[in-house]
Amino acid sequence: MRLNILTTLAFFVLAGCSSLYYSGLEQIGIPKREVMVHRVEKARDTQQETKEQFKSALAQFTAITQFKGGDLQDTYEKLNAEYEASVDKAKEVNKRISDIEDVSGALFTEWEQEITQYSSPSLKASSQKKLTATKAHYQQLISAMKNAESKIQPVLIVFKDQVMFLKHNLNAQAISSLKGELGNIKSDVSSLILSMEKSINEANAFIKTMESK
Repeated sequence: MRLNILTTLAFFVLAGCSSLYYSGLEQIGIPKREVMVHRVEKARDTQQETKEQFKSALAQFTAITQFKGGDLQDTYEKLNAEYEASVDKAKEVNKRISDIEDVSGALFTEWEQEITQYSSPSLKASSQKKLTATKAHYQQLISAMKNAESKIQPVLIVFKDQVMFLKHNLNAQAISSLKGELGNIKSDVSSLILSMEKSINEANAFIKTMESK
């Protein structure tokens, strides 16, 4: 029975039917709150991986600027591999944030609707207070995640330019160009890493709050 439900849910995910997907999960005992916590955990882990990937890309970029001779084609391929891996992580970060926004919308809508069903004024007020606090904490989280994500693309743009220039000019001129951009790239990656760390901390705090409710 559980396998059949999961198979059906997979279809709904592919078809983009989020409400049916969440309803199906609830049928097997997985509430939206649990899904949200899980997705925040996944986003946090992805941001940690992304932070490490950009550190690796920066290290490879720095190593190339110290190129003393050898196979420049091989050097280009290593840098390009780091760039492609960074692009993949950027896409994954975006997907994780979208997943959180999707389930949070469903969770908050359901919560708001259920608050209207209380007959007890005190319980209604208590639930409304918790919802307001959760929404505020969620906004801090999603803002931190989006702020970190916004710093990825500028780094990727510079990486792409330099990787293409190296590809088209496998010579000392290309290495010189890389050296000229190294300072700016280090600064941009450092800013990105700091934002990622802040977002990761916000995710940990949000998870702790949700699990204590």
